[in-house]
Amino acid sequence: MASRSKKSTSGASSKSPRKGIKLSARKKKNNEVTDSDESEVEYDSDALDDDEDPSTKKRKRKNSAGLGKKPRPSKKIKPVETDEEEFDLQDGQEVIGVVVKAPETGQVPPGQISQNTMNFLMQLKDPECNDREWFKLHDPVYRQAEQEWKDFIEVFTEALIEVDGQIPPLPPKDTIHRIYRDVRFSNDKTPYKQNLSASFTRTGRKGLFAGFQPGNESMLAAGSWCPGKNELDMIRSNIQRDPSRLRQVISAPDFVRYFGEAKAGARRNIFGMEDELKVAPKGVPKTHKDIDLLKCRTFAVSHKFSDAEVLSPGFKNALAEVATVVMPLVHCLNDMMTVVLNVEDESDGE
Repeated sequence: MASRSKKSTSGASSKSPRKGIKLSARKKKNNEVTDSDESEVEYDSDALDDDEDPSTKKRKRKNSAGLGKKPRPSKKIKPVETDEEEFDLQDGQEVIGVVVKAPETGQVPPGQISQNTMNFLMQLKDPECNDREWFKLHDPVYRQAEQEWKDFIEVFTEALIEVDGQIPPLPPKDTIHRIYRDVRFSNDKTPYKQNLSASFTRTGRKGLFAGFQPGNESMLAAGSWCPGKNELDMIRSNIQRDPSRLRQVISAPDFVRYFGEAKAGARRNIFGMEDELKVAPKGVPKTHKDIDLLKCRTFAVSHKFSDAEVLSPGFKNALAEVATVVMPLVHCLNDMMTVVLNVEDESDGE
């Protein structure tokens, strides 16, 4: 009978109470139970089979609890220094954070980017701020920045359609990218991007890309990033047939002014991407006259803007100007990926 009593005491001290025991004693802050709390301890018929006195059980439970490891505190936002009476807290409640209101000053008209949005994205570069709990407390600030970006994209889309009639007049929700990162297959588990971005094309979210990121990292990019095997084979096939159109596009004076000289060997123009081949593609001699183009796997260019340019009222016009220069590359690549260009047929048609 003594061994059974010992087993019952151990179970009550180190694990949750067994099905046959119901405990309702309340703990004080120093883990002590007062005499007045002893009257609240109840036992059912299974517990009465033990020979030990109930008070001894409780005493052992208290002592054994002190020998265990301290529970690891749950991750919480640091409490703010404030008067609890201001929030009319009830027993057991505490203040773990205060929702930050959206800025009431510094607003800009649609088609511009404000310093408020710039500041919010700058905070996301700090690992302590790029956190889900911090983000929840700053949700009003993010919603204001998101709406500002939507308004900007709506105005910019109108200017872009004037540059390229192939781009459909899609609403901002169909062109803007989410701020949440896909971390499923990434070692970097940072939950949020540090930029706002959107894509414009005649088929979906591929083609022309506009990204706003503080630190002079805002950009407009265009082209084809890592095309699929069939698309890449079509591009290379057309290059071997006649590369003159592509070379003419990337060598135009305005194109070179924004994206660099059309010369392989460094990261400029469409050359020097990380996925560029070191040797000739399979079946192509290394002495081919267009080997510099055939080694490319990504055919894309980008132009960056400073923070001062982004905050200026004419930023959307600057984007439209770069888009005008880069659109011939987009149209050329679209044609090269969808049809095999026949030089003889084109000359006959003329």
